Amino acid sequence: MARIQTSPVATGAPGIPPRWTRSAKDAVCTAYSSASRLWFTTSVGVLNEIYFPTIDQPQVRDVQFLITDGETFFHDERRHLQSTTEYLAATGLGVKIVSHSPDGRYHIYKEIITDPHQPTLLVNARLEGDPELLKKLHLYVLLAPHLGVGGWGNNGYLSRIVGHEFLTANKDGVWLALGTTEPFLRTSCGYVGSTDGWQDISANFKMDYQFAAALDGNIALTAEIDLRKGYSFTLGLGFGRELNRAVTTLYQSLAEPFAEHRERFLEQWDRACRHIAPLDKFSGDGGALYRRGCQLLLAHEDKTYPGALIASLSIPWGEAKSDEDLGGYHLVWTRDMVNSVTGLAATGDVTTALRALIYLACAQRPDGGFPQNFWIDGKPYWNGIQLDEVSFPITLAWRLHRHGALKDFDPYPMVIRAAHFLVDNGPPTPQERWEENAGYSPSTLAANIAGLVCAACFARDRGDVISAQFLEEYADFLEAHIETWTVTNDGFLVPGIKRHYVRINPIDIANPDAAENIEGKRVFIHNRAPGAQAEFPVAEIVDGGFLELVRYGIRKAGDSLMEDSLRVIDAVLKTDFPAGPCWRRYTHDGYGQRDDGGPFLGWGRGRPWPLLTGERGHYELAAGRDPTPYLRAMERFANATQLLPEQIWDQPDISRRLLKYGGQTGSATPLMWAHAEYIKLLRSTSDGRVFDMIDEVRDRYMKPGRKQSRLRVWKSNRRVMSVSPGDRLRIQATAPFTLHWSNDEWQHVNDTGSTSTPIGFDYVDIDIGASDKAPIRFTFNWRESGNWEGRDYAVAIAK
Repeated sequence: MARIQTSPVATGAPGIPPRWTRSAKDAVCTAYSSASRLWFTTSVGVLNEIYFPTIDQPQVRDVQFLITDGETFFHDERRHLQSTTEYLAATGLGVKIVSHSPDGRYHIYKEIITDPHQPTLLVNARLEGDPELLKKLHLYVLLAPHLGVGGWGNNGYLSRIVGHEFLTANKDGVWLALGTTEPFLRTSCGYVGSTDGWQDISANFKMDYQFAAALDGNIALTAEIDLRKGYSFTLGLGFGRELNRAVTTLYQSLAEPFAEHRERFLEQWDRACRHIAPLDKFSGDGGALYRRGCQLLLAHEDKTYPGALIASLSIPWGEAKSDEDLGGYHLVWTRDMVNSVTGLAATGDVTTALRALIYLACAQRPDGGFPQNFWIDGKPYWNGIQLDEVSFPITLAWRLHRHGALKDFDPYPMVIRAAHFLVDNGPPTPQERWEENAGYSPSTLAANIAGLVCAACFARDRGDVISAQFLEEYADFLEAHIETWTVTNDGFLVPGIKRHYVRINPIDIANPDAAENIEGKRVFIHNRAPGAQAEFPVAEIVDGGFLELVRYGIRKAGDSLMEDSLRVIDAVLKTDFPAGPCWRRYTHDGYGQRDDGGPFLGWGRGRPWPLLTGERGHYELAAGRDPTPYLRAMERFANATQLLPEQIWDQPDISRRLLKYGGQTGSATPLMWAHAEYIKLLRSTSDGRVFDMIDEVRDRYMKPGRKQSRLRVWKSNRRVMSVSPGDRLRIQATAPFTLHWSNDEWQHVNDTGSTSTPIGFDYVDIDIGASDKAPIRFTFNWRESGNWEGRDYAVAIAK
């Protein structure tokens, strides 16, 4: 039975405020087996965030070695050693890190994996160098627990079992145990910034502190490795929900030779990746980014909640973030998740996509919506509403249906509830895909139109022709208004181009009578520097979101409006790197590294996103042009270990910030959406058509000679102000009603009962005649309660 020692307690409590670590990762690693519920990342040659027991729960800030000869120098791996990181094999997310001292007199070789069957991190380390120097060296391991997803409130102890002395930490029901194949020579628990091992050893090259416990603070555990028996050893870090579980896990893992663990670890990954689609020949790197991206996407799925894929195993600008910001990117975003599993589907893996669909169906809210983002257990983190995130599960379900991959799972209840939510809560979205502004967004409209058409296809397959027609007509209503809502005629960013798509037509969602015209409006831009201009004309704020209209088959690539809009975003958002072209999200974006290289903390400057290079490549393919330059650019944007960053640095190098022109910033590396986009572009290039294209959407909106809908929808949260002769005014509600109305100032009165649909909407249609001039005036009698609305409404007839 493990026994913890609680005395003496370290001085210096509670430690300095905790921080996380660098988000620009060199590796993201885990075993393929679901029994090994452990993930880890590395940056600049050291281990950092370690996640257990689910992929959204980082429990460790970092683990690194400290080196000294006891007399003349002190080195820590991250600050002082030069390192290279590479994978153990072409397949498998385990890494080898080689670190060299500044003078080249000693070298540390590390192979790092997780136990293929248990939650234990294993580091097989070897120290080489000048024999005389090696005899003098002292090697220490320094570990900073951030248990319970936070640095405050951690407890560390020296612990013992028969024949072994090791270090443990706990908080909020999670324990870790740190040990090696040989007992430690010295150990200490201290408070970060005062009595931790770094402060202790760097002061005089010796380990003076030997505290047995550090309680309720920001702590660090330090242990000296026994080098007297040799310069090779295996370090283990075991996790569990109780002390004995963590300790047992640790020593069971250490009992087996590292080489045996390594062999099984790589075998598991090899079996998992044998059957992916052969797309290598379309790449420019022999398939390296493609194959690694497949593994990374698989690695971002949780092992306790199958089907739950997070956006990234990273905490953007983590080195500047404390316990107050728990989220990071290790959360589920429905948009990112659906893109990720669609990327896997492009490799031929529809099984993971089905697990994801089932997970989303179980996470759906009773009203049919989905949280903006959420923890793996379904608990919301942010509570915004993004309508594209409600559409994506519908389109995923339809893709799987078309592939015959749904097996015995029936997504129809989820699909219909989501479609109801889209119709009831739209058409403007409370947040667009960049999660900042409400209104009409081309990318959100594209996703919603596609989702509604797919939902209608499901309904028609079930024999519910009424709901299918209702959803199609609503989708047609949205499609008919795309240019009215999202195209400016007052453009000024590029001389000679006045008409182009904008990023957002801002709408006050709380005001059902909000003006929907685009001209004369101004957009508030979030994340701007204090004192900087934050409001801009709508025509000045552009992004590439309109390309999604082509991706799903709603608009034709190559038409003049599309091409003019491309010229605008190329002029104001594009950067041509040596690796290739890349685009920023939108004009005046403040979400990114600051100009001095400092982290984004509420404000900064948006940098180019490789993801958007992939989106442009898909458009070029749809337009009949060559997507290859965009594939090659994305391959070159990846770092040395094939990780694609969220953003890349577009200014001169700042070495002290580890920023290089054309390299990753501190936002997030890797971004799974970017990897999925690359894989889909590779598959699209192979197929000669856009992989995300939905045939039913394309066939509906690209039909030669098709006329746009004249339907105009009035509902309680969007009260249309006027219609034109030839329009069909639809009065829509979520309960049965009799519409009491007149089109001649009440000289004649009509009472029309609403048409009910199985999807949960009632409506009355009024055709606007060529001679109609008086407003349509109306009120409701609610049939179920017998109550009158209590007020009249009016819709003007525009001349």
